[in-house]
Amino acid sequence: MINLDAETIRGLMSSEARKNLDQLQTFNAIGSTNSHLMQTTGPRPGKINIAATTNQTAGRGRLGKSWTSPPGSGVCLSAAYTFVSQPENLPAMTLAIGLAALTALKGLGARDVQIKWPNDLVARDGKLGGILTEVQSKSGSGVTVVSGIGINIDFGGDTAIDMERDWAKRVVALSELCETTPSHDAVAAALIMQLLGAFQDYEKEGFAPLVAKWSQHDWLVGRDLVVHVAKEEVRGIGAGIAEDGALLLETRSDGRRHIVSGTIVQVGPKD
Repeated sequence: MINLDAETIRGLMSSEARKNLDQLQTFNAIGSTNSHLMQTTGPRPGKINIAATTNQTAGRGRLGKSWTSPPGSGVCLSAAYTFVSQPENLPAMTLAIGLAALTALKGLGARDVQIKWPNDLVARDGKLGGILTEVQSKSGSGVTVVSGIGINIDFGGDTAIDMERDWAKRVVALSELCETTPSHDAVAAALIMQLLGAFQDYEKEGFAPLVAKWSQHDWLVGRDLVVHVAKEEVRGIGAGIAEDGALLLETRSDGRRHIVSGTIVQVGPKD
C-alpha cells in the first residue's frame, strides 16, 4: 500500500509554506485525521498543523456521515489553523477550503474539477472529494479551526467502490482527470500550500472576495435540486451563491430562497 512521506512532502512545498508549518504528521493508518487534530493542541496563531494518511479507517463526513475509501486509493488530510481573532462568517470557511483544494488539484493537472455547495469536489458528475470543517477551540478572541479533505487519487482499476456519496451516481479519481497521475505526496503538498493561503486570506478578507471565483466552478448552477432544510424539502433550480456563501435556489412557490444551512439530497441534470 502507498504511504505518505513527511520529508518528501516538505521538499515539495515552498519555503514560505514550510516557515508557517508548525507540525506535519503522516500516518500509515489512522481513524480520522480530523479527530486527531481536534484532540491535539492547536498551532500558534497564523501557523498550520497537518495530519495526513492514505488509510483512514473511521473518517467522518458532514452531519455525522462516514467517509470511507479503499486503503491507498487517496489522501485524507486535515489542517488546523489558529486565527488571531475569529473571522466574520466562519461557516463559509468550508467553501473557501473547497476552492483552495480545487486550485491545488488544477495545479497538478486535473481537468474538469468543480465544486458542489457546501463541501464537495466534483468532476464529470462524480464525487472526487469531500471537506469537513470544525471549530476546535476558542481562546480569548482567537479560534482554532480544523478542516479535513479527502481526495480520490487512483482506485487501481477497482470499479466496485462503495463509499459515501449521497447525491453522486459515481465516484471519480484524479487518475481519470490527469494525463499523469500525481503522487500522493505531491497531492498532499499542493493541498497544504493552498490551504495555508486560504486560511491566511480568509483571516484578512473573509469570504466575499471569493464569490466570483467560486461561481466560475459552481457545479450546481442551473440544476434541479432538492434540498433538505430543517423539517422541509425545498425544490428549485441552483442559482449560485450569495456573498455570505449561502446557496441560492430559484423556486416556483417562494421565488429565490437563501439557504444558509441545508443538505442537498437530489441533483438533477443541468438545463
